[in-house]
Amino acid sequence: PDKDLVLTYERQEVARLNMDFLHDGLPKETRQARWQPPQLTQVNLEPQADYTDDLKQILAHVNVASKEWVIRQYDHEVQGGSVIKPLVGAEHDGPSDAAVLRPKLDSDRGIALGCGLCPQYSDIDPYWMALAAIDEALRNVVCVGADPQRVAILDNFCWGNCAKPDRLGALVRAAKGCYDAAIAYRTPFISGKDSLNNEFQTDTGQTIAIPGTLLISAMGIVPDVNRCVSMDLKEPGNALVLVGLTREQMGASHFLRVRNELGVELPQVDLSTAPQILYAVSCAINNGLVRSCHDLSEGGLAVALAEMAFAGNCGIEVDLIMVPNEAGASADHVLLFSESPTRFLLEVPEDRLSKLAVILREIRFGQIGRVTDSGQMIVTHDGRTVIQSSLTELKEAWQSPLRW
Repeated sequence: PDKDLVLTYERQEVARLNMDFLHDGLPKETRQARWQPPQLTQVNLEPQADYTDDLKQILAHVNVASKEWVIRQYDHEVQGGSVIKPLVGAEHDGPSDAAVLRPKLDSDRGIALGCGLCPQYSDIDPYWMALAAIDEALRNVVCVGADPQRVAILDNFCWGNCAKPDRLGALVRAAKGCYDAAIAYRTPFISGKDSLNNEFQTDTGQTIAIPGTLLISAMGIVPDVNRCVSMDLKEPGNALVLVGLTREQMGASHFLRVRNELGVELPQVDLSTAPQILYAVSCAINNGLVRSCHDLSEGGLAVALAEMAFAGNCGIEVDLIMVPNEAGASADHVLLFSESPTRFLLEVPEDRLSKLAVILREIRFGQIGRVTDSGQMIVTHDGRTVIQSSLTELKEAWQSPLRW
């Protein structure tokens, strides 16, 4: 017998559609898809004594720099229910990982809204670009207190002309990344949007296409908005804990981008451990062990440290020797600027470290430093100072490029 999709409203049938027609009523188009890895050249980097200027250049990059001039043009409040806003910190100008809304003011439950976007990775491999974007979106909502087991995501593909085999091949590879991530994180895609012909030809015959870009939006349930945390540092004396493993995968990193280089090895999400890390950090936040939390994304550890410090107007002292890293990933520039996914930076009071260690017992983490009242960001590696700057200088580097 025929199977129908039947929709009713107050027991009144309002629609009926045959399922065979729904799935097979339109003829399917067959297209050619081809993806070939690009020919890339390894970038050889000479060791440097100091990386302070590198950090400032990355903070000033348009992908990283403050977007306050855009954010201020929009309403930060949603019927008085904004728990965490897009800008946070001592002066309300630090980059929040995600926003949190409280839809029902008589309830302590909230919803976190965050996103992930890594278009530069598409130049090397759109599969890992898609995984990185999903991982980033999930990290961002977890940072503010969302339950990673109660998160749904949306995709927004912006691509070139998919009638061309190479464009379609890259899209297929990105879609495969979406599938693998959704299964591994047990996170459903509930909607999405596509813009698939962002390509045109100039009067001279030159074809210009945007890079394959996937924006992931995440919505997560926050069990108790009173447990939410923001990314700005809170109090001198607290410990800084890095959760997750740093790997020597510098391809498409912002450290290379400010040098006009691309690199080879992309950061690759470890789907066997990433969900476990997200869940552990969520447990730490919801157990009240964390004062501030920030994910590591564009610019890696150095940028995350700087943003947390100048957002909270607190100094920091960090020793890279304590950064958990994969064998061979111990060079200064890797520990500072690698963009390895599924990493978090936590501010934790000293008296809560033992409880945190219990929650993180099956995860790589390290106590890498502490919060100070010095007004300085000081990073050393085995006794050598590799970054030293005032928070004022770092914040100015971050704010000035787009201060329109």
